Amino acid sequence: MKHLRLGVNIDHVATIRNARGGKHPEPLRAAQMAVAAGADGITAHLREDRRHISDQDIEHLVADIDKPLNLEMAATEEMLTIALRHKPHAVCLVPEKREERTTEGGLDVAAGHNHLAPFVRELAAAKIRVSLFVEANPVQLAVAKALGAHVVELHTGAYCEAHAAGDFAERDKILARLKAGAKEAARLGLEVHAGHGLTFETVGPVAAIPELIELNIGHFLVGEAIFVGLDASIRRMRQLMDEARGKAGTAFA
Repeated sequence: MKHLRLGVNIDHVATIRNARGGKHPEPLRAAQMAVAAGADGITAHLREDRRHISDQDIEHLVADIDKPLNLEMAATEEMLTIALRHKPHAVCLVPEKREERTTEGGLDVAAGHNHLAPFVRELAAAKIRVSLFVEANPVQLAVAKALGAHVVELHTGAYCEAHAAGDFAERDKILARLKAGAKEAARLGLEVHAGHGLTFETVGPVAAIPELIELNIGHFLVGEAIFVGLDASIRRMRQLMDEARGKAGTAFA
């Protein structure tokens, strides 16, 4: 099976910085450390309210990291202007509500087709890879393909929440949907990513899904870094992903 890429989301390094103001801890430094620890790319979500990552952070990340930057953003004219100015490697369009603590689910691309279409078109025309953050639902995947997205990122939040709640029957049902969704997305010719809420405990079964090309993980890694350091946190996640991939490779051989 192909190497499974790890995108490290550094948003919550900025959350800690912003709790007090100033420049420390610096998201760019975290991104550089993540790359040194084995990250294949960096993810950052520039929210409309700038609650963590700032415009200046995006400028520094584009200029000063030597791995692909995946810019997560809402489909708004302001964010489109920023993306077209900085031209990151990829843009992942995500749902965004000002009152939410974190992203609560996937985009409803079926209902939002007409709104999303010009954003996908303009980003793609600027040679930016376009990803849509969606649920593992056949209708959403088909519409993502019709919109011209290059990538879908499957939302793993509900899977992780079910695991944390000890509802293992529900967890396994959601995992089955993720597996089916990844297979369908790949059949449609979409590159398949996944992310949201993944931890050391939950990453293995997701990493073993053979169609997946990339996982994007952030909050847990930054939280774990408080106890073991960012380097060790990322290296352990990389190890668990590789182990799951190796087991899956044996299983699917």
